[in-house]
Amino acid sequence: MKTSDYYYDLPKELIAQTPLEKRDTSRLLVLDRQSGEIEHKHFFEITEYLREGDCLIVNDSRVLPARIYGIKKDTGAKVEFLLLTQRSQKVWECLAGPGKKAKVGSEFTFGDGIMTCKVLEVLEDGNRVVEFFCEDNFFATLDKLGEMPLPPYITSKLDDKERYQTVYSRELGSAAAPTAGLHFTEELLEKLRSQGVKIGYVTLHVGLGTFRPVKVDDVTKHKMHSEHYEIPEETAALIKETKASGGRVISVGTTSCRTIEAAAKEYGEVRACEGWTDIFIYPPYEFKVLDGLITNFHLPESTLIMLVSAFAGYDNIMNAYKAAVGEKYRFFSFGDAMLIK
Repeated sequence: MKTSDYYYDLPKELIAQTPLEKRDTSRLLVLDRQSGEIEHKHFFEITEYLREGDCLIVNDSRVLPARIYGIKKDTGAKVEFLLLTQRSQKVWECLAGPGKKAKVGSEFTFGDGIMTCKVLEVLEDGNRVVEFFCEDNFFATLDKLGEMPLPPYITSKLDDKERYQTVYSRELGSAAAPTAGLHFTEELLEKLRSQGVKIGYVTLHVGLGTFRPVKVDDVTKHKMHSEHYEIPEETAALIKETKASGGRVISVGTTSCRTIEAAAKEYGEVRACEGWTDIFIYPPYEFKVLDGLITNFHLPESTLIMLVSAFAGYDNIMNAYKAAVGEKYRFFSFGDAMLIK
């Protein structure tokens, strides 16, 4: 299958620029992956489709305010740094732009000197390895200086940083939000628990590699970037128990899906583990764990639309996206949701 097979035409005005005032009032397209049948609902109505004995697997990673602006010490040039992956306590792999101003040995200052950094290395892909220096706690300093790393298709400024976090986020480390989870409220989660739906937590720190465009014609030649994940013992036990009792394992987002499928691929089952994964899921991948998926609407020709096509079937997904465009759903990070059952 070619990358171009995953293209669809999306009017620019359907790209959501801001989150809705109430998270769970977004629209919900419900897709039956067996029949291809489509229903149009609102997200709070997801309770109608989940039942006692099911479990939701959510990614509790928390987004870093990872975009910071430094002033080059010797020239005064302004350079943007986007933190991607933590190498050690204060050493990070970063995107830097303009890159020509961030050569090895270059030093920068941030926020009137409350933090400085030095470029240690330039990697083959152009990313920089950077060491940061500050007197206070690094993450507290970053919280003062940093902006949320919103995707480039969002041009509106985000007034409340928490709206780019899920209500259950707790483990700092992502460069982008696991956006399917943005639709949940505490009240909706509590209602699901009262129905007998259990919640399991995994952590996958989302890197920008997930969203990088596929630049090869042959899908199989695309190389995913690695991301760090962790599955705790209680979540592994919950998945095993759910399967054994005939319940469904439903991932909230492609990141949760990739986490549990990566573990199953590695060990033959979902077990308590941590590590790095570059799993790339595209048709005709055979899912080992997943029974259902809650997800947003993804960019054309992206690895994410390939993943949902592997789960629901290519024709079903392309038809669903066509229907969503026709019904003027809101797309991408702050947009509406889809339940694939």
